[in-house]
Amino acid sequence: MLLRLWVNAFALSEGGILMGSVEASVGERFVDALLAKDWRRVETVVDPEVDFRALTPGRPWEATGSTALVKEVFEHWFEPTDEIYEILDVSTDRVVDRHRVVYRFRIRNPGGDYVCEQTAYFDEVDNRITKLRILCSGFLPSAMRS
Repeated sequence: MLLRLWVNAFALSEGGILMGSVEASVGERFVDALLAKDWRRVETVVDPEVDFRALTPGRPWEATGSTALVKEVFEHWFEPTDEIYEILDVSTDRVVDRHRVVYRFRIRNPGGDYVCEQTAYFDEVDNRITKLRILCSGFLPSAMRS
């Protein structure tokens, strides 16, 4: 797993545990699990009855429940041949009582090397995401780094 540096300057170790005494937010744990393509861990961060909607450049997405979210959405967005190899940025904030996490990452697959950014707005109850809305930039071609 990649060493991740969060915008707020806290480093994550392998396995997604924050070094130091600060605990990762629900949004950070969601991003860590999602970009690791750790579907079991994603299901522990979202509520079993999560209400999900998203918009990608090609289409809108909807799912109800954590299993449907993983199987019908995330496994399509991030296929087995997609390698997420660098997290460029993660930031969290709130809009009144709604949480926001923005994350940008590098991904490669047989089609090329890309950068993608997603913004997720979510509600949480008991440290689980109950309502999740994501807006995705799509995979944008990226020059290979030397």
